[in-house]
Amino acid sequence: MTLNQLSSGDLIADRRADYAKMLAEAGEPQSAAELMAQALERAPDWAAGWFRLADYEEKSGRKEAAIEALRNTLRLNPEDIFGAGLKLALLGAAETPVQPPSVYVERLFDDYAERFDKALVEKLEYSVPEKLAALIDRTTGGRRFHHVTDLGCGTGLFGERIRHRCAYLEGFDLSANMLAKAEAKTIYDRLAQADLSLAPEDSGAFGDFPAARADLVSAADVLMYLGNLESVFVIADRLLAPGGLFAFSVEDAATDEDFILRPSLRYAHSEPYIADLCAERGFSLVATERTVIRMDAGKPIAGILFLARKPA
Repeated sequence: MTLNQLSSGDLIADRRADYAKMLAEAGEPQSAAELMAQALERAPDWAAGWFRLADYEEKSGRKEAAIEALRNTLRLNPEDIFGAGLKLALLGAAETPVQPPSVYVERLFDDYAERFDKALVEKLEYSVPEKLAALIDRTTGGRRFHHVTDLGCGTGLFGERIRHRCAYLEGFDLSANMLAKAEAKTIYDRLAQADLSLAPEDSGAFGDFPAARADLVSAADVLMYLGNLESVFVIADRLLAPGGLFAFSVEDAATDEDFILRPSLRYAHSEPYIADLCAERGFSLVATERTVIRMDAGKPIAGILFLARKPA
C-alpha cells in the first residue's frame, strides 16, 4: 500500500484528498493544498494526510506551512514511517539525521518491491550490480568465492551477477517484500531480514551464524539509505574472514563533508569519509571507480564504487 492510499477513515475526507491529488498532478499544488486542508478539518489526526499537505504546500512555495504540516505528521506518527524528519531537515527546520528511520526505509521498499526491477533497470538505467561485479572481476582476475554475503540484497540484482562465482550466497535486507522477490529467483542459499543501521548483535540475523565466514561482502546501492556508515563497516568487519573483500557503492557527495542528505531523501557520501572508515577498521582500499550509477529526474547521478580488503 502506498502512502497516498492510506485512508483517513472518513469517506468525505478521502474523496477530498483524492481530488487534491488530482489537482497536484495537474500542476496546481496551491489548489491541492487548499482542498487537502479541508480534508484535514474532517480528519485532523490523519498523519498521512498531513504529510501529503506538506508536499503540496512545499510545491506551492509555502515553506512555513509545509514545516507545520510535517511537524503535525511527526506528532501523530512519532515512528516516522513517512520520513517527515528527513523532509524537515531539507527545509532547514531540523538537524540532518545521521540515519533515516528504519521503519521508513522498510515501508519504502516494501511498497517498491513489486516494480523495483523494472523501474530501476528500464526507467532509471540502474547499473551498479553490473559495474560492481565487473570491478570485482577485474581486480581479482575472475576469482571464485567460497562465501558471499550480500547486504541490502533487495530483489537480488547483484546476486544474479555473482552467483556463478561463489559456492554459497546469502542475502540480507530490511524489507520482507524485497526478500520475497529475491527468494523467487532461487539464486540465494539463504535469505534473512536484518537492519544495517544497527550493531551486529542488534540488527537481526547477522548474529545467527559464525563471524568471519565470508570472503566477499557486498553492499550494492544500499548505503545511500544510511547516513553514518560506521555500523555497516562493523557488520562487514564481523562477517569477513581475514583477507576478505568488501565491495560497495555510494552516491558521490562531491564535498569534504562526511555525508549529505539530498532532496531525493537519499544520502551521498564523500570519498575521504569512506577512506577514514576503512582506515579505522584496518581495511585497505584495493580499487576505486567513479561512474554514473543511475538517472534521476532525467539527470545522471554520480557514484563511487569501492573494493576494500580486510587485513589478513
